[in-house]
Amino acid sequence: MTVLLRSTLYMPASNQRAMDKARDLPVDAVVFDLEDAVAPGKKAEAREQLVAQLAAGGYGPRQLVARCNALATPWGEADIRALAATAVSTLCLPKVESVAQLHAVSALLEELQRPDMTLWAMIETPAGVANVELIAGYGRLSALLLGTTDLAYELRLPADPARTGLQHALGRCVLAARLAGITVLDGVYLDIKNEEGLRAVCEQGRALGFDGKTLIHPGQIAVTNAVFGPDAAAVEHARKVLDCWEQATVQGKGVAVLDGKLIETMHVDEARRVLDAAAHVEGLERG
Repeated sequence: MTVLLRSTLYMPASNQRAMDKARDLPVDAVVFDLEDAVAPGKKAEAREQLVAQLAAGGYGPRQLVARCNALATPWGEADIRALAATAVSTLCLPKVESVAQLHAVSALLEELQRPDMTLWAMIETPAGVANVELIAGYGRLSALLLGTTDLAYELRLPADPARTGLQHALGRCVLAARLAGITVLDGVYLDIKNEEGLRAVCEQGRALGFDGKTLIHPGQIAVTNAVFGPDAAAVEHARKVLDCWEQATVQGKGVAVLDGKLIETMHVDEARRVLDAAAHVEGLERG
């Protein structure tokens, strides 16, 4: 089944109440954050709290991810060693700029006997964008996440709701993900009370080819899910495509036509992806 990641919510690992609340949110993935969201003096405490939270479970079908500190920091190795002893299956790595960083984390995971643990790479710097094709192709990687706030700062871009200066980087990361066959998620939107602005940037992200968006507040989930998820019309059309294709196949026809338009295998694959996504949404809503 298709892995649907319309909405991926960052949750500070230092905030017990927030992590508890995530169990009931209609979000596709939760990233428990030990990096940016935790002050240096609170890193060890947050790590212990996250390990206990993961042991408690109760998150249902939501994908659980932990964003650790970079291996080069004083906390990175301790984060990875602690998380490798939990049931979490994905590590999110900040500011990835080279395959060498992924190799180093992967070697530590092999030492810790976690060959099953996958990696998400955050692209937050010009160097990350410059090397994104190599990064995306790393075998253990299953997703790219854009860190658009840091990237805009590094590129010295002026504030711009249209994200004009980021278009090259956004498009290149989407292309790299598609070449590698992995997921790619757009960056966060900081104006948490601006629903209209959030919808506009989500629609732009979807138009660019992103699979979903990373979020910083539960209030952003509904809009993001609506934009990146399949609506009722899309689901109905997907069912019609598959019905038409199956009828043509049974009848031995070389082509299938729906509403005057030729159906090809790519349309069938897309219809199946839409129906898989709809099934995921239904399962998430059931809890």
